[in-house]
Amino acid sequence: MLPIPAVGWSPDTNALRILDQRRLPAEEVVRDLVALPDTIDAIRTLAVRGAPAIGVAAAIGLAVAIAADSAGNGARARALLPDFASLLIDARPTAVNLAWAVHRMLRLATETPDEQLIDALRVEAEVIRQDDVAMCAAIGHHGLQLVPDGARVLTHCNAGALATAGMGTALAPIYTAHAAGRFVTVYADETRPLRQGARLTAWELSRAGIHVTVLPDGAAASLIAQRQIDLVIVGADRITANGDVANKVGTYGVALAAHAHGVPFYVAAPWSTIDPATPSGADIVIEHRATDELGELPPGVPAWNPAFDVTPRHLVSAYLTDRGLVSPPFV
Repeated sequence: MLPIPAVGWSPDTNALRILDQRRLPAEEVVRDLVALPDTIDAIRTLAVRGAPAIGVAAAIGLAVAIAADSAGNGARARALLPDFASLLIDARPTAVNLAWAVHRMLRLATETPDEQLIDALRVEAEVIRQDDVAMCAAIGHHGLQLVPDGARVLTHCNAGALATAGMGTALAPIYTAHAAGRFVTVYADETRPLRQGARLTAWELSRAGIHVTVLPDGAAASLIAQRQIDLVIVGADRITANGDVANKVGTYGVALAAHAHGVPFYVAAPWSTIDPATPSGADIVIEHRATDELGELPPGVPAWNPAFDVTPRHLVSAYLTDRGLVSPPFV
């Protein structure tokens, strides 16, 4: 889908390679990261972002950092692993895929002898990357039924190829429909304050030849009310056991507008984004971002800048996963 994958291995497989999304759309800047602090900084500062992508980045980043810092010594690698894993998990607490990927690496370590540990971590990180590519393709396949020829789709933030190792989650059915010869029009919310919809979704869709229009976040409800939208598809950073959805802030408002006007509202995510250990949205830790992301404010004026909001289950028409369309409760 993209000439440069959003997240993967460097050509020599000794580093985590990312497309620095802070620089898009003006520049395509590739960075190779080895040291754990660099990977953590890339995740925290949204150089790599999107729940599936940061899960892949965490897995590869952990594998390369352990290999580098242990100098190939398996016992040293095992000693480093718990602290490295904890630091990665703390980088962004809301996106469940990050912790999911790291815990998957930790489980592997418990089953692997020291002399095989470094290689085993690298292999597992690659399996996680390949699994993400396959999950995205499956979401696109199962979601094709939702996107007829001529569909007008509203999306929020970026849940496309830039947010995963594959073709995306919310945008996967759109790419699949486009490949099938269907004409699809996408309306991308700007997604304040960092404009992921305007900068990233519009960038990748336009490169793929898909018609995309950017609108201010505050205009989405009016567009829906005017019957200009056939369906809404968004991604997710965490889906709880009861079906509540944490996603980029502003998603809840779109869901309310879609519900008020009878427009289907779909949430697309890999199965790894479903968190049955978290009962409901009230139990999700919501990350808050720095004040300076909102631009210049008058001196002494504080900001309330949550990165995510929670859309309650009753506003979601269906959950589109790599296992098909599913419904809560999730166990």
